Amino acid sequence: MLDLRKPAGYFFGLLGLLLTGTGLMANFNAPLLDSNLNLHFGVFSIAFGGIFLWLARRA
Repeated sequence: MLDLRKPAGYFFGLLGLLLTGTGLMANFNAPLLDSNLNLHFGVFSIAFGGIFLWLARRA
């Protein structure tokens, strides 16, 4: 079987880096929330990708 944890971890890590960079460089705030969703979702994606990579390494 093909283990998808490593490619998924790299994907979410790269996505998180791009979103975090966008959130830090451009100050786009959500109209109803007054928070930078790109920054928050980018940090979450980096953590999620890190968990996937940790699980792939453990196995």
